[in-house]
Amino acid sequence: MRKWILMLMCMLGVQTMALADNDKPIQVGQLPTKAQTLVTTYFKHHKVALAKMESGLFYKSYDVIFTTGEKLEFDKSGDWTEIQCKASEVPVQVLPAEIRSYVSSTYPGAKVLEIERDGKEYEVKLSNGWEITFDNQFRVIDIDD
Repeated sequence: MRKWILMLMCMLGVQTMALADNDKPIQVGQLPTKAQTLVTTYFKHHKVALAKMESGLFYKSYDVIFTTGEKLEFDKSGDWTEIQCKASEVPVQVLPAEIRSYVSSTYPGAKVLEIERDGKEYEVKLSNGWEITFDNQFRVIDIDD
């Protein structure tokens, strides 16, 4: 009996691992509405190289990669989690007002090249090489060069 239970558990474990980390190419029109709006509003002149949905056992996310090297990442509801702009800068309208204000007043002339957010903090990379971390109240908690 123990052998059967162990075998069943192994089979379920293998099936779970096979379902995890499933990447699937999609069309931009298959992104959540919020993600589509961000792409069509702020990156309308960029050509999409790849849009994909990543799904695992407990998560779903979306990536959009442009031919210029810019990359957008979204959570399952279409809210951005990361924006990387290598050839240009993150559109200022996308940045939270507090971060936009801090960067423009503290680092005049610097451009935001990347911004990443999770539930607790925002990490911003500037064109002058500085990396600034803000908490969810937009207070600076770390600065690296």
